[in-house]
Amino acid sequence: MPRPRTLEEPEFGWPLGWAASLREFRTHLTVERGLSSNTTSGYLSDLAHLAAWACAQDLPADALTRDHLSGFLVTQHDQGKAPRSLARMSSALRAFLGFLRMEGGSGAGPEAVVKPPRPPRILPRTLGESQVEALLAAPDTNTPLGVRDRAWLELLYASGLRVTELAELPALSVFLDEGFLKVTGKGRKDRLIPFGTSAEGWIRAWLLLRPGFKPRAGQLFVGQRGEGLSRQHLWRLLKVYARTAGLRAEAVSPHVLRHAFATHLLDHGADLRAVQAMLGHADISTTQIYTHVHQARLRALYDQLHPRSSPGGLTTA
Repeated sequence: MPRPRTLEEPEFGWPLGWAASLREFRTHLTVERGLSSNTTSGYLSDLAHLAAWACAQDLPADALTRDHLSGFLVTQHDQGKAPRSLARMSSALRAFLGFLRMEGGSGAGPEAVVKPPRPPRILPRTLGESQVEALLAAPDTNTPLGVRDRAWLELLYASGLRVTELAELPALSVFLDEGFLKVTGKGRKDRLIPFGTSAEGWIRAWLLLRPGFKPRAGQLFVGQRGEGLSRQHLWRLLKVYARTAGLRAEAVSPHVLRHAFATHLLDHGADLRAVQAMLGHADISTTQIYTHVHQARLRALYDQLHPRSSPGGLTTA
């Protein structure tokens, strides 16, 4: 079986109509559906595996049947794909087949993709409030770069932004007097997110220093040469500050701070719908996983403090 190639490789040239179909699907995802580059790349990466498998069997893109698709997913399972990877791959297949049918294709439609078993629920990793406080205090705020990093750390935790949203956040999208920021998230959907006075204070301090970096980009947070910070740069900085704070670097990521934002809001009585709106989740079922984290912490607190929480606790006569 040929190695799965990506659409970005210069030698890309799938036979049997696959190249054209995948290129058109990429345009459909980015232009018509407005999906992010990360989501589009994930879909196309999964479909590259399908193209490699189909081309090895001389199957054109519009000739796939239910049996073909089931055989492909079985092959992926036998190669060690995790349940979550198979679930994501199935979603990519359904989207691709739906696109082909919309374009007049005569092959199998999205209903032909057998739904894989539901992957086990994995509760998101998060940080305690004291751990977050230590992380926020890690940058050396006696330096301009330290003030910048304290500002974006505060904002990341105060708003629950995705790291890409933070990296691309325009300076003009932060309304300090109102305590809100406007962000364009997945699907190019705008949302307004409030943030607190601590984040506001550090952003104001950074904005006083920002002109000295001679910004060449409109992003709020820029590097030493005025360029916008990339998501990879933010990841690396966060790992450095995690170690400074005495945390395990592998246990801290921008998404872990996003989880902490949601979990701590719920811990303090926030409404689930409000958290959904701030996180930018289209479906509240995506947000509900945070209630499981919240309930687990409540259970632990109950078991620790309630006199009737253990077999050795109080009993009635």
